[in-house]
Amino acid sequence: MLGYRDAQILDITGPLEVFSRTSRWLRDKGLHRGDAYTIELVAERDGPIVTSSGLQLFATRPYRRVAKADTLLIAGGIGCREAMADRALLQWLRDFAPKASRVGSVCTGSLILARAGLLENRPATTHWGYVGELRRVSPSTDVQPDAIYVRDGNIYTSAGVTAGIDMALAMVEEDWGQPIALAVAQELVMFLKRPGGQSQFSSHLAAQFCEDDKLRELQLWILAHLESDLSIAILAERAAMSERNFARRFAESLGTTPARYVASARFDAARRKLEEGDLRISQVAQHCGFGSAESLRRTFVAELGVSPRDYRERFRSTRQG
Repeated sequence: MLGYRDAQILDITGPLEVFSRTSRWLRDKGLHRGDAYTIELVAERDGPIVTSSGLQLFATRPYRRVAKADTLLIAGGIGCREAMADRALLQWLRDFAPKASRVGSVCTGSLILARAGLLENRPATTHWGYVGELRRVSPSTDVQPDAIYVRDGNIYTSAGVTAGIDMALAMVEEDWGQPIALAVAQELVMFLKRPGGQSQFSSHLAAQFCEDDKLRELQLWILAHLESDLSIAILAERAAMSERNFARRFAESLGTTPARYVASARFDAARRKLEEGDLRISQVAQHCGFGSAESLRRTFVAELGVSPRDYRERFRSTRQG
């Protein structure tokens, strides 16, 4: 994470907490030894950074000494204007960005990316109050004012402040899959994807994540095995319950039947794959448990009034969250 004087503290700590919590969750569950993510705050020089709140954070080293990073994030804040005028910083960003697997900005950090020329001819977003300025700084950028975050290739931009957490959860989902990202979101008392926006056609499974430990583990298993047989009999057996007791307990805890939950989970996964991937429609149908492209088509037409192909054409290009 690149910080600077008068950066917004939550732009820095919010996303970094997502990655840190993911590392701890994976370690606690025995799914990864050591740290899945190593986080670091860098700045013009090592030492304390005074954020816009007056609180100080500690940068471990100058950004110029960073030779490699899988993910580079740039914070926003009222200090972004000074950063936008720092020619050495802008040149470092231009040189470093191609070396990183992905580059992301939080809030007005997008203005810094834009000034460095990294958002030219790309879709992007920023804090709602700075949409006009982003358009002025980078006229060729397709600014998406209503998006929570936007991904274009390996460049991510997020809206204001807490939207950086949404963007970080999307990166975790990209790295480790939806079930793990959903589990981390639950620990942080966050939506995996918050309501609103064109990408929110989903059943919003995060809001239905129940407190029953046994059923919560089953929910995670369902999300990781959508292509499998998820009949009542199979799910009840996995939960070590009779079918009747399982169906009653599931409905009481989640407010829906197991069959409807599975259908919603499959639809949500298909929607995400159409937005974010290059799989053929038939492959999406197979991976998400629909069986055939025609079955997937009927579901999309019934739920959204559009075919899977039309949905992808409308919403895939901006990769919005």
